[in-house]
Amino acid sequence: MKEKTKIAVLVSGGGTNLQALIDAEKRGEIPDGEITLVVGSRPGIYALERAENAGIKHEVVQKDEERLIKVLDENGIELIILAGYLTILSEAFTKKYADRIINIHPSLIPSFCGKGMYGLKPHEAALARGVKVTGATVHLVNEIPDGGRILLQKAVDIEPGDTPEVLQKRVMEQAEWKLLPKAAEMMSLEIREDKNK
Repeated sequence: MKEKTKIAVLVSGGGTNLQALIDAEKRGEIPDGEITLVVGSRPGIYALERAENAGIKHEVVQKDEERLIKVLDENGIELIILAGYLTILSEAFTKKYADRIINIHPSLIPSFCGKGMYGLKPHEAALARGVKVTGATVHLVNEIPDGGRILLQKAVDIEPGDTPEVLQKRVMEQAEWKLLPKAAEMMSLEIREDKNK
């Protein structure tokens, strides 16, 4: 049995994307990767409870990149998934883990993305602009917010009468929760193959 790629999921809130990853792993959809660590950016967030319920090791690291690196290294982490993680990572950090950090963004990049575009904001912007289609993007993380290479995208229709909240839920259910496990497997396999070269 080949060793699986060790994955850390970084979270800042409720952890719905984390749950999608945990569920996908349970269903066998991430055969080459294993979520071995969840790191919360603050204490008391529900995402940490999700990790606890799934029996996954979890820690809180608040705005301390050196400690974050130490925690990731101590746990042998090879792939980092940002799942609603609201702390901007430094250029030094993203370079250290180049092509090893993925993020999900709730729009079709390059639309409605970049600094300050998180939570409901991309959905509000899409509705304000009157676009007919939005979606989600999984991309590699570099020093530019939402600027790394795009791995996967999925379009979601905007329907008449959508509110930002309704749209957010549809994008999560139809795109984010499907793309993130796919990207996790894609990257886990790539990392495993690199190790076995």
